[in-house]
Amino acid sequence: LGESCRTELVWKPGGRCQRQRPPLPEPGVRGGAESGHLPFGQEFPSLEEKPQFPGASADFVYKLEFIQPDLISGIPIYRVMDRQGQILDPSQDPQVRCERPLSPIGESRDIPLPPHFAPVLPLAVPAQGSSRPCPCPPAVGAAYAIKRENTDRVVICYFGEGAASEGDAHAGFNFAATLECPILFFCRNNGYAISTPTSEQYRGDGIAARGPGYGILSIRVDGNDVFAVYNATKEARRRAVAENQPFLIEAMTYRIGHHSTSDDSSAYRSVDEVNYWDKQDHPISRLRHYMLSRGWWDEEQEKTWRKQSRKRVSPAPQPVQGEPLSMHPTEGGPVLQGFPLDILGSRKLCSKRGGGGLARKLQVW
Repeated sequence: LGESCRTELVWKPGGRCQRQRPPLPEPGVRGGAESGHLPFGQEFPSLEEKPQFPGASADFVYKLEFIQPDLISGIPIYRVMDRQGQILDPSQDPQVRCERPLSPIGESRDIPLPPHFAPVLPLAVPAQGSSRPCPCPPAVGAAYAIKRENTDRVVICYFGEGAASEGDAHAGFNFAATLECPILFFCRNNGYAISTPTSEQYRGDGIAARGPGYGILSIRVDGNDVFAVYNATKEARRRAVAENQPFLIEAMTYRIGHHSTSDDSSAYRSVDEVNYWDKQDHPISRLRHYMLSRGWWDEEQEKTWRKQSRKRVSPAPQPVQGEPLSMHPTEGGPVLQGFPLDILGSRKLCSKRGGGGLARKLQVW
């Protein structure tokens, strides 16, 4: 693992030979004496009745008492705007220019399913996949490689509270903390892991509360507030580069739509619940209020944008509506009017019996 794990043999009084890891951390530095972890070869400071265990930093108590989870107040939720798009604290206004929220993130390219869409290079954003397990351990590996390269880059790993219930997430948190990797764990807590509500996923205070247990700096933000997410991510990235340590961001939000086209969320939640979040606390509506108050957006611009967006999306399913299947061999396999079959699903759909279902699938797509 390099110089950080190199050891030396140091002679102690009495002819004892003891391993020592040079150089010794200074007090106050992570891994030093103040952290509760004494480096190899360092003598105990005194013989006082103080805990010297290497696995924790604590004091002795003389009363039998278990820690109650509800004694610790919930982690607060950081936000910049209220639901009407008004800045609550001017010092937290990111002062973005009007072009920033109006500009697209970048062009995307379609990836054969099960992976979804990903921006084109050189943005270095790998495609996400439905069948892929929790991404935390591979992301930590990438962050550790970046650390060894000694560059000013970081890794940001997006996942939901459902993925945080998997063991891989805990392994990723622990590796990132112990290896001091420049990584941002970004958890989107939208209330449901497909159909499983958070009340059936965990009993603690969400995901951000797990960070301190691993020694990770953590924050909980209003995920429906685009500026709160922007500020927290920007600051976490800056510190991850400067300090070589991980950060955990939990964005509290709500999934209004179904999990997928095969999901019917009305089976496990009420329509009133969905309507509340859609009408009262929608992230797009909040940003729209902000842009209207700044004069960056108006009703005429929105009508034009909606019309142009429909023109871009609507032509996609047209070739298969009311027409027989048309097969064209290509280098990547047969296609249906320009759509690779491995994107659309099983080739069994390419039959007279399955043609209607495929057309409906494309229409939804």
